[in-house]
Amino acid sequence: MCSYWRCTCLSGVQQCTRSVMMRGRFTFASRNPATHSLFQTKRRLRSRQNYKANIVRILVLNSGSSSIKLSIFDSGSSFSRVKTDPRLLCGGEITGVGRDAMLAVHDADGANRSSINVTAATPMEAFRLLLDTVCKTLMPKVQAVGYRVVHPGAKLHTHQRITDTVLRDLNEAASFAPLHDPEVITIIREGMARFPDVAHYACFDTVFHATMPAEASTYPVPRKYRELGARRYGFHGLSCESIVRTLRNRTRSADVGFPQRMVIAHLGSGCSVTALLDGCSMDTTMGLTPTGGVVMGTRPGDLDPGLVLYLLRQQQGDAKNAISSVEQILNHTSGIAGLSDMTGSVQAVREAAEKGNTQAALAMKVFTRSVTKAIGGFCWLLGGLDAIVFAGGIGENDGLTRTEVLGGLDGLGISIDARPNRAKSPALRQISAAASAVTVYVVPAQEDLMIAVHVERMARLEK
Repeated sequence: MCSYWRCTCLSGVQQCTRSVMMRGRFTFASRNPATHSLFQTKRRLRSRQNYKANIVRILVLNSGSSSIKLSIFDSGSSFSRVKTDPRLLCGGEITGVGRDAMLAVHDADGANRSSINVTAATPMEAFRLLLDTVCKTLMPKVQAVGYRVVHPGAKLHTHQRITDTVLRDLNEAASFAPLHDPEVITIIREGMARFPDVAHYACFDTVFHATMPAEASTYPVPRKYRELGARRYGFHGLSCESIVRTLRNRTRSADVGFPQRMVIAHLGSGCSVTALLDGCSMDTTMGLTPTGGVVMGTRPGDLDPGLVLYLLRQQQGDAKNAISSVEQILNHTSGIAGLSDMTGSVQAVREAAEKGNTQAALAMKVFTRSVTKAIGGFCWLLGGLDAIVFAGGIGENDGLTRTEVLGGLDGLGISIDARPNRAKSPALRQISAAASAVTVYVVPAQEDLMIAVHVERMARLEK
């Protein structure tokens, strides 16, 4: 081989001389070792400069029915050969939107820098307040913005970059999720105005449930309504996806198998139970909208359709006002709040129940029983269970709810260990007893991380 040139081809077997051009990667090899060393040093410096120049910081905005979270991730470099998850830099959250709101700003390790009471009557007010607060203290320059969008409607089936067409489709879909989508569309427009020079992406809660079979997603209504998009979409998909990812990572690092038949109970302001087979959604309790399924803080879950018609007939005024009134009832004043005549806060209702409030006690029984029924039904559907996972604000933090939900499943060989169930921890933990036939986990949902992962993937594909 010529001493001036060396070629290492992609196949790893071909070589060429100075006068022959072939497919491959050409590396200059000088006769002078000092010159060659200088060349390699310059190339490493250029590589580091490219790495720094291509670091992508992603702003993630996750708006729920009563909270909004802001997180900033560093996704590394598009030139990096080692693929790792985006790294959290900082974030903030406002909880209790519309009532006693609380703002907290934190570092990457989760330590609070500040936590104060604030006034935020709507998610839009909360977003502006949170963004202004973080911009003054921690906000680095970002290259992409990702949004959690609850319902994409019938036309959007994958996570995607936001365009005028996507915004138009989201506006059309707002009627499917009136509690979530109108507010997030407003937040998206505000975000695009605040960050006009970067790409904006929508990540949908429904995409994870695309693996449901037709018999799970199809409603028994006339075809013309099914063709308009009336079907079971399922929600909390980003939460479920993050839990599957966490458990798969655990199986790679520990001597445990991935649970093939699993149920995830995401219990928060909104609640859903999802049946999974080998990490894929097979069925879920929420349907066309996030109003159905198990009982929630202010939403009733599944109801007899005749009851909805009854509620409509009880309203005063024209049809438009009647529909608006019933929407208000079903989204804001039902569920635990409607049963207890209090707020939808499980903590407050539990305290009232302990003091002898019978309505509060009934509310908790109806709530936990609905979750037990869903888990039991999915156990039968899957032909058994290997694992049950609790996630969400209630699922992760309220040991008594977990005890009450699983207390009705003793006959299936499911039991929990009281000590780890009472423990408070931000990490994944197993709470099932040693003799339990089904493993029970508490796994913190990482919706924001999943949004950052999807945004990074979409941004890479666009390059």
